[in-house]
Amino acid sequence: MTGRFAPTPSGRMHIGNVYAMLGAWLSARKSGDSIRLRIEDIDEPRVVPGAAETMMRDLEWLGLGWDDEPVFQSSRHALYQEALELLSKLSFDEISDIISTGSNDSKPCSTTAGNEAATSEATPLIYPCFCSRADIRAASAPQEGDRFTVYPGTCRRLIASEPQRAKQRLANNDRHSMRIATADTTITFHDEVFGTQQYNLAHDIGDIIVRRSDGIYSYQLAVTVDDLDMGITDIVRGRDLLRSNALQIYIRKALINAGFKPSEPTQPFHPADGSNKPDDVTISYAHLPLIDNAAGQRLAKRERSLDLGILTAHGATAQQIIGYCAWLLGLQGDLKHTKPQPMSADEALGVFSWDAVRANTSDRTLDQGEFNAYFGL
Repeated sequence: MTGRFAPTPSGRMHIGNVYAMLGAWLSARKSGDSIRLRIEDIDEPRVVPGAAETMMRDLEWLGLGWDDEPVFQSSRHALYQEALELLSKLSFDEISDIISTGSNDSKPCSTTAGNEAATSEATPLIYPCFCSRADIRAASAPQEGDRFTVYPGTCRRLIASEPQRAKQRLANNDRHSMRIATADTTITFHDEVFGTQQYNLAHDIGDIIVRRSDGIYSYQLAVTVDDLDMGITDIVRGRDLLRSNALQIYIRKALINAGFKPSEPTQPFHPADGSNKPDDVTISYAHLPLIDNAAGQRLAKRERSLDLGILTAHGATAQQIIGYCAWLLGLQGDLKHTKPQPMSADEALGVFSWDAVRANTSDRTLDQGEFNAYFGL
């Protein structure tokens, strides 16, 4: 198994980032496996100069080391373009048929296909979308839960019904993004924390952007390409990405069937049927409860009192920070009846288990007063 850190260098890491990084590190190291560092700096307008280097120093100071050289998404544009070109050669029908046969790239993962509308026969897997955000909001029904907006399919219908009009808009250089068409297919996968998860791609996710109108490759495409290319088989991140996980399984399978070849197959594959294909490898998924502030809002980097710069300036030690995050993971007992205690990363590794994490799947609420008292702020 190979795990990964995947921070975005948009500012100094805060407690929520360290909590997720610790979970990824513990998952990989518990079995003696390797862990890679990938700097997700593809969205260059969000990148803060020097933040990546600061993150790396922070991780090392915390005792959360990694293996091999760091990988920067900003140096992998050619790889993402290659992947997009491969996907563009597939028809929607072709990948729908492949997906409907099932997938075994998680433990377990399966797919169940429904019926597609007749117009989908004319739809390529990757298609241009000319819609603005305002257009999408106006045509979309309100969503509950994680406020995920399912694309209403406007340009997909345009291409199916008026392909010449779509081609003319491209010839006119009309501003557009690129989307991947999703099938009426249910993706099922096992999560170490939240158990069996099921998402219907068409109804729960919709056709997602894979390249933005400004030319930037989307998170969904880049992270799937990177995980496949780097041989990542142990994925740990926040529960807000559970839905995205189903989409990434779909994109991964499409990439493999389009002929994508990992440039660094770091791990041997051991499929039960001996076929030795990249999509036969077992992938472990774990999505962590989120950390909210007292108002019930997810922690953000704008909350400066929680970032490592402020904490270390006030004398916080690596053991205090790791201990607090281990407590948030549930590794020091029930969160309601225990107080966080300092501990090293290696000490946290000694008590780590997914059973402890899944004992409480509720989002964690950070009490600012108790937090300040613990760190002496």
